[in-house]
Amino acid sequence: MSQTPSISHVGFATTAGIGDLNHLEASLARIVELGADVAELGLCSEDLIAGGRVLEARARRLADICAKFPLRYTVHGLIVSNFMDARNLEFQKAAAAAMLELCSRVGSTILVHHAGHAPMGPKRILVGYDQMQQDALTWLADLAGKHGVRVALENIFAVNDDEYRQMPSEVADTIRAINHPNLVGTIDFSHGYIETTRTGANFIDEMKAMGPVAGHLHVHDSFGRPYTMTKFYQPSEAVALGIGDLHLPLGWGDIPWETLFDTIDVLPGTALIMEIGERFDADRAESIERARKLADRINARHAAIAA
Repeated sequence: MSQTPSISHVGFATTAGIGDLNHLEASLARIVELGADVAELGLCSEDLIAGGRVLEARARRLADICAKFPLRYTVHGLIVSNFMDARNLEFQKAAAAAMLELCSRVGSTILVHHAGHAPMGPKRILVGYDQMQQDALTWLADLAGKHGVRVALENIFAVNDDEYRQMPSEVADTIRAINHPNLVGTIDFSHGYIETTRTGANFIDEMKAMGPVAGHLHVHDSFGRPYTMTKFYQPSEAVALGIGDLHLPLGWGDIPWETLFDTIDVLPGTALIMEIGERFDADRAESIERARKLADRINARHAAIAA
């Protein structure tokens, strides 16, 4: 009996557009040319949802575009998704539900959803934020089950000490506490690198803690440097300084990829998505080659353990 590999698909995220689905189609065509077998649809920028409802005509066009390509699809929800946002929680939930509907339209089995954030406060207040998020995620996972989708909760980093974010290990604790078959984790390695640099935690240990609940991976390089400055006149200036969440081709930063993939465990059938945009198109072919080698490392290790 064949075993599902830990990492079953490798590909790229589409580059965020401005609601122009022609650009999305061209982005998918290029992802196919690069030899990917999965694409993550960045639907947060494509004007497919208005006030929590799916725009039917545009959704049909999205489905028609996706059907043209021999790709598996995952979907990235709103960047601003935040189930710790008490004031806008019902709007947040409605938009997330609409994203699940879009997942169904394109055959996506994963909806990436950002872990929440809130103002920093006393422990009793933070516990309340955690519970708010946990309750909303339970609701979303129940709804995702009806669509045949798994919500993949992604670790994020705080921009300063006034912002509350869960560490990657705490994101994993949330997923375990909910214990729902339609809720898994998304490990974003660059996000984890930045947050552990900011807090002084151990990067490898935090990524390892998230691995057993991870059913999705976001891979792109950086130097793990928090945003000690945020104003740059050109994007290349941030790269030159190595500051922030740079979404660089693999090898441009200093994330220890081989060490990570020799250490972490992930759930079977996990997709590895490189969030490396068209700005770095000339270097994406080299990145997918390295990403496949990383996938081979973890798959071979897990196969040997299972043998």
